[in-house]
This record gives sequence, structure tokens and C-alpha cells, in this order.
Amino acid sequence: MIRLGILGYGNLGRGIECAVKHNADMELKAVFTRRDPAAVQIRTEGARVYSANDLAAHKDEIDVLILCGGSATDLPEQTPAAVKLFNVVDSFDTHARIPEHFENVDKAAKESGHIGIISCGWDPGMFSLARLYGNVILPEGKDYTFWGKGVSQGHSDAIRRIKGVVDARQYTIPVPAALEAVRSGSCPDLTTRQKHTRECFVVAEEGADLARIENEIKTMPNYFSDYDTTVHFISMEELKRDHAGLPHGGFVIRSGVSGWNNENKHTIEYSLKLDSNPEFTTQVLVAFARAAYRLNKEGVCGCKTVLDIPPIMLSAMDPAEIRAHLV
Repeated sequence: MIRLGILGYGNLGRGIECAVKHNADMELKAVFTRRDPAAVQIRTEGARVYSANDLAAHKDEIDVLILCGGSATDLPEQTPAAVKLFNVVDSFDTHARIPEHFENVDKAAKESGHIGIISCGWDPGMFSLARLYGNVILPEGKDYTFWGKGVSQGHSDAIRRIKGVVDARQYTIPVPAALEAVRSGSCPDLTTRQKHTRECFVVAEEGADLARIENEIKTMPNYFSDYDTTVHFISMEELKRDHAGLPHGGFVIRSGVSGWNNENKHTIEYSLKLDSNPEFTTQVLVAFARAAYRLNKEGVCGCKTVLDIPPIMLSAMDPAEIRAHLV
């Protein structure tokens, strides 16, 4: 059995617990939380809840620790620190900072002899794989990634970190005309702003400076500054009533050509439609936790992304069964 630990018991942490239940080669050993452990109720019999400050005391009890913090401020600190003690998997999703995050985790992982697989989810993650396959199959072409319509956990979390914000939901919305142009095979040149809009629903503290909050959202680098962004201030009741779900999805499209004179056009499209953004992300995290365990058993250490992992390492199926039914 692969012994798993969870750091953080929010939407992702609860999703990990559900996913582990349905993977027969895994067991949840512990949940680590920044809250009072006595106040955190989990579903798994036999698993324990500990303070996040007690990670080091349990380093020999866990094969892989799955980190469920936010990408804005949690994971840049947590992943390099945790990989000194455990094999780890995270869902770091700030694309512009992935090279920096990789270097930080790689240094700590190689020093400790552990493996850290970062940026596992659907984008980055499954969409990263789709982009790579599209590029190698159609080297003459262009990539297009569209997200939504759906709730972005990372962007919603970034808004919640702003002073005066109680809660928030952020929807990423593809621009229909841009999506239609890409699917036509015309390979249009599109700016970031032309492909998506962002819509934010924000619950603010009573008396908070709404103009300041709106400006901080719209000018936030890596999250909103490159997009047309609309901010709505609503009540907590409205947020709970109208925005309780966490749906998401999107498309990766590669348009390219082949032939002696590039006379033939081709389009590759990979799409996802998700009822629950966090629960789908946790399914991916658990699969890559299996790979982290197996690779480290073989002596592999350092930081990896989903592109570095042999697909067969992700599956609990016997390799002969995979060859018979999936190849």
C-alpha cells in the first residue's frame, strides 16, 4: 500500500480523501492542517489529523505527501520545505512562475533524495500533455488553450488574499469568436486579452474600500492584468446561492499542416468538462502520487513535471493488462 498524507484540508484536501478511497493500492495515513486538529473532521477511519507544524515527526510514516495549498503564497514556500521530508506532489498553477518553482523544489529534493512532482492537475497537467503531444505531432502549427467557462480556484484564492475580501469566485470565460476562429484552422494570432474575459464575484468586508479592491484585482500581475476583467460586489447570501459550485473545463487546440508544401491542414483538440474543478484536480494528483512513489523506489529524485513521468507509472493496472486493453 502507498501511504499518503494530505497537507491542507480544504476543497483539494477533501477531494484527495475521496480519490484515495477508490484507489485500492493506496491508504490515507494522515491529514496535516493549519487549523486546530481537534476541529477538523475527516471521513477515513484510522487516519489521523495533525498540526501542520508536526510534519517532521511523521516523515517515516508517509510515502507521498500531497500538498493542497494555494499557488499564490502557500505552495512556493510549502513544496520546497516539504520535499526535504517527503516525496511530494502539488498542483502549483501559476504558469509564469513554474520555472522558478521548479528550480526551488529541484534543489531541495536533490539534497534530500526525494522526488517532487509539481503542477499536477488539468492545467497545468493534462493540458500540458495535450500541448506537448500536439507540438510533436504537428511541429508546423500553433497552440491555443481556452479555459472555461468555469471557476478558477487559483484566481479565486488570489482575490481572497486581498485585504478587505471575505470570499470570492472568479469565472474564466472563452471569447466565442476567438474559439470559432481557432477551430476553423485559420491559425489566427490572438492576444491574451482576445481569448478570454474574467468575471469576479466578491464579498467584501463591511466598510471596505471597494474601489481599492477592484483596482487590486484588475491590476494583479499573472492573474488579471492582461485580461478584460469585470468585478461584481455581492452579498454572502448571493455567493452561496448562485456560486456554490466549482465547475470548470476548457480546450487545448493545435492547428497545423503537413505535406511537401504544407498543403494539408490538421486540428487536434483535447477538451474537458468538469462538474468539480477541485475533485478532478485531486484525481490527477493521486495518480501522480503513485508515480512519485514508484520512481523514488527506483532511486529517482529531484523535481519533475507531468511531462517527465512515463505514463505507465500512473496506473495501478498490471503492465500486461495495459498493453492488452489500452495500447
